[in-house]
Amino acid sequence: MPKPPIIWTNVLIFSITFLIAAIAVPYYAITVGFSWLEITATIVCLGYCGMSITAGYHRLWAHKTYEAHPVLQWFFAIGGAFALQNSALHWSSDHRVHHKFVDQNDKDPYSAQRGFWYSHIGWMLREYQSQRYSDYSNVRDLQNNPIVMWQHKHYLALTIATNFGIPLFLGFLSDSYIGMLLSVGVLRLVLSHHFTFFINSLAHIWGSQPYTDQNSARDNGVLAFLTYGEGYHNFHHIFEYDYRNGIRWWQFDPTKWLIKSCSWLGLTRNLKICPEDRIIKAKALMQLKRAQAKAMLLPDAEQLLQRMEHEYALLLERMQAYYEVQKQLMQQRKELLQQRKAQLLQQYSDFDIRKNYAEMKHNWQQQQQQWQNFIQQYA
Repeated sequence: MPKPPIIWTNVLIFSITFLIAAIAVPYYAITVGFSWLEITATIVCLGYCGMSITAGYHRLWAHKTYEAHPVLQWFFAIGGAFALQNSALHWSSDHRVHHKFVDQNDKDPYSAQRGFWYSHIGWMLREYQSQRYSDYSNVRDLQNNPIVMWQHKHYLALTIATNFGIPLFLGFLSDSYIGMLLSVGVLRLVLSHHFTFFINSLAHIWGSQPYTDQNSARDNGVLAFLTYGEGYHNFHHIFEYDYRNGIRWWQFDPTKWLIKSCSWLGLTRNLKICPEDRIIKAKALMQLKRAQAKAMLLPDAEQLLQRMEHEYALLLERMQAYYEVQKQLMQQRKELLQQRKAQLLQQYSDFDIRKNYAEMKHNWQQQQQQWQNFIQQYA
């Protein structure tokens, strides 16, 4: 089978920017040097691009794990164009196909089963998905989003404006056009690209599988640090509707922290979370599978397997009983809070009535006294 045609635009962009970042940036750093302002601007812009992809493209639009205020959506739409990773509509469409057909070489757009190079960048260098470039039937919900469609329509202009305009504007402020173009323009873009690409490649090759082995996705704390929390990929592939990737407080997931913080400001709402019992059950099942595999190698395998299955069934039974009671207690607490709220409202209402009664009584007594004084003048 002949290979699909090369997408020369992508090849040139990836090649030229990488060569500049690998050669020109170090040369400039040695001969001229980057100021702290240039370094800081690069880090900030890198974070802006990365979080626009993770919190915007990925968790907001591709998976709808929460809802966002239009202001935040505009912020992500501009940052996504700055990241130069296609429009939010196209990115989300590809990503939903990836989740639906993960590891299926003929359907997964960036299947890790086809190797590191293909899943990392190779899938974008040839027209492997040419038939899908205009097929957005799996993102009809996003086609009803005016911000997403505005970005999709003006994507090319936005990428040019942000990738040249922002570095040049910062260069004007710092009087260092070349330094800003190299650091904020090129180095930031290359790092942003490959940090995101690591999720398609390394996150399906390197790491642990604590929640599921039904696909190649892995959890990796190192990748989480480079990808703003996206490295907890094994959890994500089984609980994709959860707005979190790192579910424990100590797991590095700044995307989760951003979404949660914005909820306190009214910029995000309806944050979706997977029930804890489902997470525990998935993890226990994986532990059972691994224990069973080891037990098969021991002399008393049959007895051990029976005991494991018994302990696992007992765990699920007691867990289910615990969470049922917890749900009942939470429901009772909710009802008590509603009753208390109703009582407070009633007390407040009664207070208003009593206050109104006292005021009317006082006004009546004053008017009565005034009337008496008035009448006495003519008695």
